[in-house]
Amino acid sequence: MTSTTRSADGTGNGNATPDADRYAIDTDPDRIDVGLVHHWLSTDAFWALGRSRDLVERSLRGSLNFGVYGPDGAQVAYARVVTDRATFAWLCDVYVDPAHRGRGLGVRLATAVRDHLAPYELKRTLLATLDAHELYAKVGFAPLPDPTTLMVLSAER
Repeated sequence: MTSTTRSADGTGNGNATPDADRYAIDTDPDRIDVGLVHHWLSTDAFWALGRSRDLVERSLRGSLNFGVYGPDGAQVAYARVVTDRATFAWLCDVYVDPAHRGRGLGVRLATAVRDHLAPYELKRTLLATLDAHELYAKVGFAPLPDPTTLMVLSAER
């Protein structure tokens, strides 16, 4: 999938700056810059600080990966989805390079994920966020109606 996906409002640039449409979103795993994704996650993403290169590589292999590429072809953002492509998906590791933030790329990326998953008719797609609720709400995510129905098996047992 190579895409110049539309923003949440369907106009092509919505809340984005005019150059946002010059970015491409692609699910080709061969285009993912694994070293760059590892750098972003392990050094700047608060949820993944210190994550090893091996762990990043294994997570990419087991996921549906989305890369966002600038006009020069360089990767500027990333997201991955863990899914069985039948009933469930988990959107995670969403990251936009600081130099490209404020251009609507987070919303475009989340929209691309939503639209890519739509044909699977999944029962639910989940994500966890501490600080981007408004961004994800723009593409249809909402708080869990009853968070007490979910449980977690944590590595810290």
